Amino acid sequence: MAQTRRMTRLRENLIAYAFLSPAMILLFLFGIFPVAFAFFVSLHRWRRFPGEYLGLDNFARGLSGFTYVIFFWIGVAVSLYALIQLRGLWQKRADRALVYVLPGVLNGAALILFIGWFTTALVPILNIPQRLRGQNLVQGIFVTELVASFQLPEVLAAWTPFLTVALIALIASALTVAVVRGADRGAHLFKATTAAFLIGMGVLTIQLTLTEIGAASGDSLLPTQILMISVGAALLVAGYVLWTRGVRSHSNRRFVVLAAAALALMVGGVVFVAELPRLLAGGDPEVLHTFGITVMFALGTVPFQLAIGLALAYLLFQKIKGRSFFRLVYFLPYILPFVATSIVFNQIFSQRPASFANQVIGLFGIPDQKWLLEAQGIVELIFGSNVPAFLAGPSLALIVIMMYTVWTYIGYDTAVFLAGLGTISGELYEAARIDGASGWSIFRYITLPLLSPTTYFLSLIALIGTFQAFTQIWIMRTPASQSSVDTLSVYIFETARATDPNMGYGSALSFVLFGVILLLTLFQNRLAESRVFYG
Repeated sequence: MAQTRRMTRLRENLIAYAFLSPAMILLFLFGIFPVAFAFFVSLHRWRRFPGEYLGLDNFARGLSGFTYVIFFWIGVAVSLYALIQLRGLWQKRADRALVYVLPGVLNGAALILFIGWFTTALVPILNIPQRLRGQNLVQGIFVTELVASFQLPEVLAAWTPFLTVALIALIASALTVAVVRGADRGAHLFKATTAAFLIGMGVLTIQLTLTEIGAASGDSLLPTQILMISVGAALLVAGYVLWTRGVRSHSNRRFVVLAAAALALMVGGVVFVAELPRLLAGGDPEVLHTFGITVMFALGTVPFQLAIGLALAYLLFQKIKGRSFFRLVYFLPYILPFVATSIVFNQIFSQRPASFANQVIGLFGIPDQKWLLEAQGIVELIFGSNVPAFLAGPSLALIVIMMYTVWTYIGYDTAVFLAGLGTISGELYEAARIDGASGWSIFRYITLPLLSPTTYFLSLIALIGTFQAFTQIWIMRTPASQSSVDTLSVYIFETARATDPNMGYGSALSFVLFGVILLLTLFQNRLAESRVFYG
């Protein structure tokens, strides 16, 4: 009877995995594999075909020695996270922890060996078209070259350790699932496998970083700079932790002590982190320049589109005539093609004296402007060329593109804010009016807190969108102003599509941009824990 139940449960599990397998295959093919392949490309000299292995050189070309700081601490963080997961499994299943950990370690090792074999075989396979170029296929050389391109003896030899470890891991996993009882045995085994795999990848990342640092030992200051920045970042994190604990403390004396300690740690952290600009000085100046433009573009668009969208939503939520028509009008720019609306903006902000923008500013006695052709900063245009470069501000061309971006997305923000306003109970407003609350008080203490989830969502989407912005910038940029409007995403595209494309370097910069977006997302999630109200 017990054997029958076990077979029935096994059959049900196999059927469930059979139904899930298409979704998992699609997730791997279109989600995990493209990202992993892009990282693989970033580690090589990659023009049109794969070239030599460069390690972290593409990242170091853009960020100089700061690359080693990032990858070293990524490896440390991944390893610590995996060890914490293993520790939790050990504490939860103390009596049978080894039953899960040992097969998990074998599974993780098999996965790492498979990735190593796959990446070794991938380069010669992808170079097959290059090696066959110009061969006489009629004379039968095609088959010979094709077999030689695969490097079959080397590839098959590389399979041996993987197959050995994979076979042992499969036997150990099967024994674990068959012998150990419990509905969550598969979950525990998967957790142990994931943790072992992450520990292995973390250790390999640390080893790669240390090897790269050793190879770059010609710069005698590099290890010291890396250490100083790492210590400074640790001091800043420790200071932030002490500050949050002090704020939550109910004792004034404890708050003063913790606040003083946090301030001292943060000051020390800033002193150490001040080494960062010198460490970045050896990187690609275009990366820092375009990243600064990206930050200015985000700061000049996100707050304005959210504020205007909220104001319009609050007005259109009132009982006014024709509000359906106005909602459609404000939402229309978002659904219109970027190409068409960008061309219209190009005509409005043309440098010609007869353009609409020049006609408008002419009413106030302001001379005609070059608009999208102007690469000078707005502060420099107003106060003259004596302004320091770091205070010049965004170029006039970039401001026009910011205006276009805000105009395009306020309709979307308005629609989402209207949906958020519709979820707020009218009884709250009625009770507030009975208590004598003013319109501003109702908006400040009822509407804004209850709209915080919507505001958080829109700010997150808008920030990610601005850091990835490409289409409107690419269409509206001009040869005269492109250096002042090119964001990091545009520079990445230019790097990958140049006459002599460098896809390895472009992939490395893409991961840099991804890391910045990820950090901003994590910061916003952390901020949302205390500021977003899901009442």
